[in-house]
Amino acid sequence: MKLRYTLILMICCGLLISCTDEQSNDFQISGDQVGKLSKESLARDIELIFEKDSVVQDTVKLNFGNGASKIKIYEKGGALLLTLTPNNDSIATIQNVLINDDRFVTDKGISKLSTFKEIRENYAIKKIITSLNNVVVLLKDSDLYFTIDKKELPESLRYNANNNIEEVQIPDNAKVKYMMIGWD
Repeated sequence: MKLRYTLILMICCGLLISCTDEQSNDFQISGDQVGKLSKESLARDIELIFEKDSVVQDTVKLNFGNGASKIKIYEKGGALLLTLTPNNDSIATIQNVLINDDRFVTDKGISKLSTFKEIRENYAIKKIITSLNNVVVLLKDSDLYFTIDKKELPESLRYNANNNIEEVQIPDNAKVKYMMIGWD
């Protein structure tokens, strides 16, 4: 009788661990993968990939037959997980992924809640692009990039779009506004 209970307990623990691993992989960002989505995923398969979630496509684009310009993935509980932008190829794949949920994390522990210091300490920065309201931080050897609001910068750097902002000018505690992945 004890052997039966031990066997049942081991099976339950194994199932519990496999469910936990599957859930953690659902929010893992690595190489060419964002959760269940891969760089090779076709836009037409998004509803199959996220079958347990809600997929909302831009109905204006759908009605005119040009394909969806944005695809939003919502968790069944209502939380926005990802915003996807497919490319316009004949066999469309996903071109851009906007990470909306804080649970998505890279293999180096970086998420939407990370600061510039954490990004800088874990990744080599390739380039910083300055726009009117934001600073875009591109990483070397990665499709991942971050947008930081200029409100996070010192006041002397906020109001000039022509300024080239360098890595040393961004405060360590600057928060990430957007975390994105751009696939070609």
